[in-house]
Amino acid sequence: MEKADFQQRSDFVIELGKALHQFGTTSFRLEAHLTNVSHFLGLDGYFMLSPTVMSIVLWEKGTEEKHNYHIRVEPGDLDLGSLAYADELVEEMVSEKLTLTEALKQLDAIRNKPEPYSDRMTFFAFGLTGGAFAMLMGTSVADIIAATVTSLVVYGLLYGIQKNKLNPHIIEPTAATVSAVFASAAAYFYPEINTPVVVLSGIIVFIPGLSITMGLKDLASRHLTSGTARVMDGIMCLFKLYFGAVLGDAIGNLLWGTKAYIDTPGIPGWTEWIAVPLLSLSLIIIFKSRIKDAFWGVLSCFIAYVGTLIGAAYLGDSLGLFIGALMVGLYSNIYSRITNAPSTIVLLHGVVLLVPGSKAYIGLNKMVSGETILNFPEIGTQTFLIFMSILAGLMFANTLLPSKKPL
Repeated sequence: MEKADFQQRSDFVIELGKALHQFGTTSFRLEAHLTNVSHFLGLDGYFMLSPTVMSIVLWEKGTEEKHNYHIRVEPGDLDLGSLAYADELVEEMVSEKLTLTEALKQLDAIRNKPEPYSDRMTFFAFGLTGGAFAMLMGTSVADIIAATVTSLVVYGLLYGIQKNKLNPHIIEPTAATVSAVFASAAAYFYPEINTPVVVLSGIIVFIPGLSITMGLKDLASRHLTSGTARVMDGIMCLFKLYFGAVLGDAIGNLLWGTKAYIDTPGIPGWTEWIAVPLLSLSLIIIFKSRIKDAFWGVLSCFIAYVGTLIGAAYLGDSLGLFIGALMVGLYSNIYSRITNAPSTIVLLHGVVLLVPGSKAYIGLNKMVSGETILNFPEIGTQTFLIFMSILAGLMFANTLLPSKKPL
């Protein structure tokens, strides 16, 4: 086969890998998908991917000449809508509805398409996420209102940093600082506000529980380099958030002093059934999912939540998440088999309700200061057990009913 033809096929594999990495695909899924696409194109290849580097070796089947590619990439953000479009593009190419040249052009268009949701909708989603999370924590109405407003303030900060093209690495500590300062100001005027809950709810979008879970899943799949990088990146994100929260709390004390917290009754337990759909709807926008996939994403959140309740009733709060992860894993794989779409499109919506990102942040506070936020006992042990329960549930689901696609 001619060299130009080989170059075009290898270009498609590389560009597809860069695109899917940009959309937040985990390494073990991406490597398996690129291997399948390479075989379809008549190529053999080795892939070693991490959040910051892609090392690819490609060669034509039956030949010995190998071509090495080493690409520096930035860690990708979740974009489930673009992930779905890229998967459909590959399907059209496989079914010969598109030529390789057309596929390359459309892939570039997907990578450079405008944001699916407006800044106003994302602003609304941030506020909804913070308020819904506070509802799930079973806190008071005052806390829910303060958490919603704090989340909106944090998005305003994020919007300003992105629009002015400032250093993106300052987002997490700055967001936590602003959240803590705002929460302490609110607590000064309204002592019934629980400041730690409001701070946590305001930065919940940045808590790397999902990132750490996916990193551990990479490790469980023996993708050691990628998994270690993801886990360490998540832990560093936690450190930055914690520093920002402590700094913001200190600034708040300097500005307004401290007031004794007035304990108020929490909202009724049945409101959790309102919080779950509200949180799942906000995730549609934050994860940039397509409208056509929204219902299945919301259903994934409900399945994860119901599975966790069932598991907690029989196995306890921590181990109960194994049942939730198992149910959402089976559901996402069934979805993939029926729709011929990546299971990730709906899986992550459910997993985000399972991951203990907030508990990891709370545990960090206890470890550094010796104090406990929200009185969670033995928080570090619980967090570790929760992570392992989620991983085990997802692995059992993939064993019992594998997904139709690696993505």
